[in-house]
Amino acid sequence: MAVIDLTELPALLPRYGALVGLDLGEKTIGIAVSDATRTVATPLHTLHKTKFMPDAEALFKLMDAREIAAIVIGLPVNMDGTEGVRCQSNRAFARNLLRLRPDLIIAFWDERMSTMAVNRFLIDELDASRAKRAELVDAMAAGWILQGALERLRGLEPPA
Repeated sequence: MAVIDLTELPALLPRYGALVGLDLGEKTIGIAVSDATRTVATPLHTLHKTKFMPDAEALFKLMDAREIAAIVIGLPVNMDGTEGVRCQSNRAFARNLLRLRPDLIIAFWDERMSTMAVNRFLIDELDASRAKRAELVDAMAAGWILQGALERLRGLEPPA
């Protein structure tokens, strides 16, 4: 389909269907999924990047197995609201996914401070070691991104 604004997402989604959230890093992709009612995001795992095609195939395999309705990609906007090189890279990743699967629905969510918030939680609440944080942070950041998007989507739904 296309890359769309998150506010357009509800009109394109079926009543039920999980979303996948991605935290795109230079070396890894943190992956989280929602439940079919799009209430809660759950960190799933971290994919260690190789090349685009194998990474995309792994992502598509996961999406097909879980019947994912749409993708939410974290957009690392600068603190002043501008978009830098990382935003351009994430947008290019989305465009490349669409070249392979034109029927995808992809939205972006401002991920400012998601990794910092997750690290703070792991340190303050779980007293996680540096090694344990490195193992968990990307998938948890994807969960943070997806949960924020889910909460925003709930705010866009008309009252029942």
